[in-house]
Amino acid sequence: MTAKVTASSNVPSPGRGEIWFVQLPSDPLGKLARPVVVISHEARNKNPRANTILVVPLSTTLREPLPPTHIRLQPGETGLAEISELQAENINTVRKESLRAPRQALRRLGEPLLRRVAARVIVALGFHPENVTLD
Repeated sequence: MTAKVTASSNVPSPGRGEIWFVQLPSDPLGKLARPVVVISHEARNKNPRANTILVVPLSTTLREPLPPTHIRLQPGETGLAEISELQAENINTVRKESLRAPRQALRRLGEPLLRRVAARVIVALGFHPENVTLD
């Protein structure tokens, strides 16, 4: 994955499933930027008039048992140095300009994994995925 930044404005152009780094508004002051996965729709991600995107953070703090809103990812799946847990209950809206490109090339999570993330976001909202309908 190559992080894209638009030449005219220096605002990142993130892709769905890409891993970027950002300091989340909920993180304590002084905490370093953390890896996040972009989960918002490409129409939002690539729209120059949309200045925010949706992300889900990754954490190297592993919980046992694995919470139903987490997905454990191996370094080979993310390109990160350590095993991490995707925390779907911590979905955030962040400004594109706050994104920082990774130092090394990271993986882009595929559609099957993003569907698993979406199901866990639904669980974090207190619903069962099979009981959610789009009317």
